[in-house]
Order: sequence, then structure tokens, then C-alpha cells
Amino acid sequence: MIGMIIKGIAGFYYVHVVESGVYECKAKGIFRKDNQKPLVGDAVRIEVLDPVDMEGNIIELLPRKNTLIRPAVANVDQALVLFAVCNPNPHLNLLDRFLVMMESQDIPVVICFNKTDLAQEEEMKILQNSYGNIGYPLVFVSAKRKDNTEVIQRMLRGKTTVVAGPSGVGKSTLINLLQSQVQMKVGSLSEKIARGKHTTRHAELITINETSFIVDTPGFSSLYRATFEKEMLKEYFPEFRDIAVGCRYLGCVHIHEPGCAVKAALKAGKISQSRYENYCLLFQELQDQDKRRYKN
Repeated sequence: MIGMIIKGIAGFYYVHVVESGVYECKAKGIFRKDNQKPLVGDAVRIEVLDPVDMEGNIIELLPRKNTLIRPAVANVDQALVLFAVCNPNPHLNLLDRFLVMMESQDIPVVICFNKTDLAQEEEMKILQNSYGNIGYPLVFVSAKRKDNTEVIQRMLRGKTTVVAGPSGVGKSTLINLLQSQVQMKVGSLSEKIARGKHTTRHAELITINETSFIVDTPGFSSLYRATFEKEMLKEYFPEFRDIAVGCRYLGCVHIHEPGCAVKAALKAGKISQSRYENYCLLFQELQDQDKRRYKN
């Protein structure tokens, strides 16, 4: 029997099997021996031990198409990153870090700004100018008034979507709204999972329908961790790519080099000032990281 892990708590994995429900499973010891750990989002093969209490064992992890470390989740189709237009004001450096992390793992991103009901037109215009033409779908919504949320619902169809955002931006409100149309029963999950509610939160997969899932992430500030060299950073700012072919030097990293087409585009207002400044900050962090590594 094949299903998908929707939650993992204290060594128990809750596996949703279409048309059957949710099974509480343990992972076979062979996974520890092979240094494998089942993740939320994994497709797995299980053996049923008790069909009445819906208990079983995970006996096989099926091949993954991708893996995220923070949050620990597998087989993601896209990410929905949520910030508020205001109250709180968007932390754009944090947003750009998330975009870089997803770019480095080739995971498509939808950018969503919530709380348009509280925002001024000028605030939305600034965000539109910075993020509207860099290669990601951009949606402005009001989860409170349900404005434009149908656009998000269409984007979720048929996909497993990581939803991430800092506290206070309305993530819970939006997620509750998006899953309000749930049509598929997932079995007696609440009683079994309830005993884990007091533990540290983990990534959790929420069923929207039989082909659409949301992964609610436990945190945001710890998501970014670079696993690439500083010279690769420019590849993860999509608005740089076409412009960079005009740089004088092939290996231009768009910081201090003369004849840099990206800096020329910045000066001409074709690239967002805040995006470029965050690029420079991240590049410096990677450079400092290299220095510490070589020093040690």
C-alpha cells in the first residue's frame, strides 16, 4: 500500500493513503541503518499491521524529486512565501533570502503580500516595482476580506506547496481559508496526533483535495542556509541573468568590477535598489564564510 507522509512526531509517521485514510506508522530499522529518515511529503510503501486501528510500518521510501532541509520536507512542487504589505512592514532581506534558497534548489516560488485592506496604494506600488518583474508570480491579497484569494487557490491546484512567512503576516488565516473547501476525509487523525501537539512543531502537510497539499512550516528565520559558493549567488537573482550577458568580464559578480551591466541597469532604475543591496549583503556573508573556513 502506497501513501504520503503528512506528519511526523516522536518517531511516529502519519501516512495518508487515498480512499483509505491515515495510518500511524513506525519506520523500519533499515532506514536508520542506511542513514535515511522519512520526511513529510515522502511517498512511502507501508505494510498494514492493524487495519482496525489503522497502524502499520513504513517499509520503503520511494524516490524523491527534491528535499528541503529547513523545513525538513520532500517532494515539493512550489513555495508560497507570504509577507504583509504593512503591519508588520515586510522584511525584504528575509524575503530575498528565501527566494535565493528556493532558486538554489530549483523550486518555483509564488510571492504573496497580504493585508491589502490595511495598506496604502504607495506601499503596494513599491513592492510591485521591486518584485513584479523579477520572474516570480506576485499576488496581493486580503485574507481578512478574502480579496484575490481565489488566485492563490488556483495556483495550489494539483501541487504540494510549502507555505512560509514570518509571524504576524496572516499565514494561519490564509491557510485556514485555503483549506476551508476540503472535500476529502483523512480519517481519525486528530486523536492520534493530539498526543504530539505539546511537542515542538514540525512541518505538517495539510490536505486541500486529493491532488493538492499545503506544507505549513514551523518557522521562517532559520530557513536560509547557503550551501553554494559566493560566485553562484548571482545565478539565484533571476533579474540579473539576461542583463549580465552585457558585462565586460565573463566572471563578473556585479560588485566592484568595471563594465558591469547589472550595475548599469541598477543606475538606470531597471533593477530594484533593495534587491541589489540584499544581493551585496548576501555576497558579503558568503565571502566572510569563506574567510572563516579557510582560516580554520
